[in-house]
Amino acid sequence: MELRHLRYFTAVAETCHFSRAAERLRVAQPALSQAIRQLEADLGTPLFERTTRQVALTPAGEFFLAEARRILDSVDAGVRGVRRIADGRLGLVRLGLTGTAAYSHLPRIARALKQELPGIALEIHADLLTPAQCDRLRDGTLDLGLLRPPAVGDGIELRTLETERLSLALPAGHPLAAERIVPITRLKGEDFIMYAAPRSTVNEAVVRGCHAAGFVPHRAHTAQGTAVLLALVAAGLGLALVPAGVRAVPLAGVVFRDLLDTISIDLALAWRGDDRNPAVAAVVAAIEAGLLADDLAKGLA
Repeated sequence: MELRHLRYFTAVAETCHFSRAAERLRVAQPALSQAIRQLEADLGTPLFERTTRQVALTPAGEFFLAEARRILDSVDAGVRGVRRIADGRLGLVRLGLTGTAAYSHLPRIARALKQELPGIALEIHADLLTPAQCDRLRDGTLDLGLLRPPAVGDGIELRTLETERLSLALPAGHPLAAERIVPITRLKGEDFIMYAAPRSTVNEAVVRGCHAAGFVPHRAHTAQGTAVLLALVAAGLGLALVPAGVRAVPLAGVVFRDLLDTISIDLALAWRGDDRNPAVAAVVAAIEAGLLADDLAKGLA
């Protein structure tokens, strides 16, 4: 029994007419009749009652019609699914994010994918610094990363999404909180709270900015992630320089101020250079298009 036999049978059952079914299928009527007879022989029972005036389903034929439709629907769904996977429109993508990107970009990314690629399921791995993301991209436990360049190690492709300025996070009662814009030179002698990771891109940008201003930041405390870092700021243990996107999530006891001096870091999408998963390429394109549309909308507002 072949799939074409099921399609032939279904067409005859739905039209109750061999000639009309042959026209629908675009096959010769004798070939269609022969195929139905072969199907009945394989099943060992008639599927149609044939008279000179009409063709009608037997009880076995009525049962088989429901089964044939179910099988054909399943096959068609499978074909559509395979094509959507090949087109990158169906599947699972495991996305890693730096802690701050989860605040500033994850909602926008999720919104863009829901609109453009509703068949893609996202598995989110948040609060991962760049080195950890690169390691997990290479070992295959992540498909895509949103991280701070440069990438650590070989085999990682990057596409920069934007350049983000650093903002000053202060305890609410700090004297500098009364100022709207703070020169970085005013931070000399202050206690800094920094990320604990030894290869933190944010830390490196902070150190470079302070060196350019003529001092070395005093690292009083460290934190594993952004949430803990801001909690330490709120507790009055020091100040921190963080990506501006963190300001999207206000925290009681913390105020954010702009720096007079520009310190910035890039945010980029990252993936394995040898990754051939079409869903990854489709997600990258959808994220870029979605973020660009958001930026254009803001510019027109």
